[in-house]
Amino acid sequence: MSASVLPRNFARLASTSAAGRHKVVVIGGGAGGLAAANQIYNAFKAQGKTLADGDVAIVDANKSHDYQPGWTIVGSGLANKESYRRPLDSLISPNFAHIPQNASAFEPGANQVVLADGSKIGYDFLVVAAGIQINWDKIKGFKEAIADPLKSNVSTIYSYETADKTWDLVRNFKGQGEAIFTQPFGVVKCAGAPQKMAYMADSYWKSQADSANNHSTFITGMPSMFAVPHYSKALDAIRQKKGIDALFNTNLVEVRPQDKTAVFEVVAGEDKGKKIEKEFGLLHAVPPMGPLDWIKKSPLADSVGWVDVDQGTLQHKKYDNVFSLGDSSSLPTSKTAAAITGQTPVLTHNLVTLMETGKVGNAIYDGYTSCPLFTGRGELLLAEFKYGAQRKESFGRFTDQSVPNRLFYHLTKDVMPRAYFSRMLKGNWYGPRTIFPPQFLPS
Repeated sequence: MSASVLPRNFARLASTSAAGRHKVVVIGGGAGGLAAANQIYNAFKAQGKTLADGDVAIVDANKSHDYQPGWTIVGSGLANKESYRRPLDSLISPNFAHIPQNASAFEPGANQVVLADGSKIGYDFLVVAAGIQINWDKIKGFKEAIADPLKSNVSTIYSYETADKTWDLVRNFKGQGEAIFTQPFGVVKCAGAPQKMAYMADSYWKSQADSANNHSTFITGMPSMFAVPHYSKALDAIRQKKGIDALFNTNLVEVRPQDKTAVFEVVAGEDKGKKIEKEFGLLHAVPPMGPLDWIKKSPLADSVGWVDVDQGTLQHKKYDNVFSLGDSSSLPTSKTAAAITGQTPVLTHNLVTLMETGKVGNAIYDGYTSCPLFTGRGELLLAEFKYGAQRKESFGRFTDQSVPNRLFYHLTKDVMPRAYFSRMLKGNWYGPRTIFPPQFLPS
């Protein structure tokens, strides 16, 4: 590391938190923050050691925590959104300090985080799991359109407020125009979700006599259906078999709900910059996303705005006592809850080893992530892969995971939401190893 701000003797760090200072500060009470905080605490416990109450602090102003992968299920009419929401306080261990504010800046040279009210807290070690920013304003007219989606026929599953309204639009749509489903160019969380909604809506409509002839088009700013060629080929074949049209390298830039028109821009090829207008009867749009503005401006950010960490160790490239995982990190893999399950044990081992010995641990994250893609009611394609778009499949010895099946459907719809709240957030879920912890915790 090129610049260390750590004290020389890690072992002599205070065992209890001074007022306004904590041994480990975790930014974000989402999937990454809660999983990391609990695994760090559990790692000490597994060694017969303990962190004092308040040694770990979680900084997050949100009142609620959502199981966001469930919003696709809600938008498909298969669950109520309330079943995927919990009060954040109920998920934070009583052993942790909860600071109910948002962070607004980092001062890594002083080992401090600036809070929204201007106050500061100190840390010995910092974990950034702040999530991703949804840029609602990047599509002209979109915010206004989804404010009343039942009249505008525009919605998205990418917010708690509109996930169930997406289902209302789907079930009430009787073919009055084209159903358009979009995906923006660039990074989004759960990159398979935009096309999942196209498949799930199509599946429902074909089960209803008065909606069987509804027609859909999937329009994406990306060059293909999926980033991993093996799965992309399978998904494109599924799309074509279902009769869903597609446009690639084409980005939604404006919504005009008054005349039910969506405006697109071609982002690559000889027609780059060309504008295309399409009328719609139903529009499921996904807003562009990116790093949080306040992190972009911080000393921890890379040139794009993500927290700049080593893709293997998850340690910051400049500040030794800073780590990051999940959506706010620079890790070049899909931003999914499944990715966090692969990242958390690596971060935990490396950070705890650093706390104990002064040297970062030897665990390496290989980029594992999973995208469970609902392709219809009762069927799901389970894409699992690592860095380099290389497949890393849990069930590949037994079945072709590019072929949708019912087992994966129920695993994702029924098992994973329960495991998320009962195991993952409590630090007891380890990616493909599920409940079996890796054997690289420090002794």
